Amino acid sequence: MKLSAIAAETSSTLESGSPDVDITGAAGLDLAGEGTITFLANPKYTPQIKTTKAAAIFLHEATELDRKDIAILRAKDPYLAYTKTLRLFHPETPAAAGIHSSAVIDASADVSSEAEIMANVVIGRNARIEKGAKLFPNVTIYDGACVGKNSVLHSGVSVREDCVIGDNCIVHNNSTIGSDGFGYAKTEDKRWLKIPQTGRVVLEDDVEIGANTSIDRASVGETRIKRGAKLDNLVQVGHSCTVDEDALICAQTGLAGSSIIGKRVILAGQVGIAGHLTVGDDAVITAKSATSHDVEPGKVISGIPAFDNRDWLRSTAAYRKLGEMAQRIRELSKRLDRLEKD
Repeated sequence: MKLSAIAAETSSTLESGSPDVDITGAAGLDLAGEGTITFLANPKYTPQIKTTKAAAIFLHEATELDRKDIAILRAKDPYLAYTKTLRLFHPETPAAAGIHSSAVIDASADVSSEAEIMANVVIGRNARIEKGAKLFPNVTIYDGACVGKNSVLHSGVSVREDCVIGDNCIVHNNSTIGSDGFGYAKTEDKRWLKIPQTGRVVLEDDVEIGANTSIDRASVGETRIKRGAKLDNLVQVGHSCTVDEDALICAQTGLAGSSIIGKRVILAGQVGIAGHLTVGDDAVITAKSATSHDVEPGKVISGIPAFDNRDWLRSTAAYRKLGEMAQRIRELSKRLDRLEKD
């Protein structure tokens, strides 16, 4: 692909280098070779510019480059430009229409002739698979479930009864959409009685779910993951939760039942959200934090229990000095005792 074409597709400006240079791929600074394009977004990788073998590089408008043998493309967001370039070289493979002979499909299911159904897929009664959908081997679609247009379900995925997968979604290996919510009532003899989980899960369009993630159905009503939300591997979403548009939930995070996660919220790895809480739009909860209270929109919080990130940083800095502070307090206490005796 010509450098000029890449510049046009990524809304970047070619500052130096020939527009007719052929680019054969994209890679990071340390992996880039002849004919590839790379990028610099994090300043800590600046030293690698001296040794990279890339033919071209995406740079922020304010970043300087002291090399004449690399073509420069200026971009407001070099990482975004690089990502768009990767997508140009690695386009998604559309579904190859057809049904494998080993697939088991109920006669009442509505499966588009333009969907790709691979080996050992099982599709239940009254399920619907829309055009362009791609179901990899050993996917299970329960009764009444729906998979939308151009969605991809990787091997081992289960979509439970009556759940809905929207258009252009991706669900990675061994994830379960619509497992029973964790609901029990205690009986008179103090045993647990299972509460029927009669609701469903809805994934809206453009949602991506990582591997080995579980999203529980509601006891009544629904659990909903809204448009554009991205969930990492090993995420647990409890019953009746709502994850709003473009939220980003990282690995090993757990949402207890009826949590509400706002638009563009970022939950870093191993975050815990207690039940019936609301995390406001654009909030960020840093890794290994947990909250037992609502979080205001735009807030950045850390710790267990989580509180304002700036206060948490000051607290952790003080924590490292606790031994020194305790010794100092003992010394001051002794001095005070001597003064009082005098």
